[in-house]
Amino acid sequence: MLIVVTGTATEIGKTWCTAHLAEYLVAEGLHVSVHKPVQSFDPSDTAPTDADVLGAAVGVDAYAVCPPHRWLAVPMAPPMAADALGLMPFRLADLVAEVRIARSGADFEFVEGAGGVRSPIALDGDSADLAASLDADAVVLVADAGLGTINSVRLAAAAVGSRPLLVWLNRFDAGVDLHQRNHDWLRDTDGFELATDVGGAATWLRDRAMRRARP
Repeated sequence: MLIVVTGTATEIGKTWCTAHLAEYLVAEGLHVSVHKPVQSFDPSDTAPTDADVLGAAVGVDAYAVCPPHRWLAVPMAPPMAADALGLMPFRLADLVAEVRIARSGADFEFVEGAGGVRSPIALDGDSADLAASLDADAVVLVADAGLGTINSVRLAAAAVGSRPLLVWLNRFDAGVDLHQRNHDWLRDTDGFELATDVGGAATWLRDRAMRRARP
């Protein structure tokens, strides 16, 4: 099952959610792989890159997660970073082909996008286009739980289209009234399927996988 992980914005917690979800499923004895088609980063930042974090989650080298030539040491949207570095522009088809080559046939294969769902990931596409081009079995949309959540989730979900979608409210606190009200509105009024923690997201994915496996 191939899952594209994207977000309503940058710095929303996509990598944290993907890594912890992968670790959770591995601990259950499942075969999990992770892919980061391209990443841009600040070379002066001492924190691990997204690929480092994702690789550590499943016990593989970071370059197995994101190919070395797709590490762009400028903190901008990837196609902008490539341009700033004087590199050849790349298209969505290039990233899709590399993900397909790297696929391992795992029970769950996560592909993490860059930035928000409509942030450019290539010269001619974003994470919504990535999910469509890969024919992803599902999309996990990571969102905040506070002010502006309903608007951002609606806009991002519209970009994803009709593909099976899980909205993961990251940093959700049931003790915060606004968080709970946003959760209930998105579930009851808008009809989204929601998770607020790793266990809930894993359950949703397992259920989705079982439905796909039924004849």
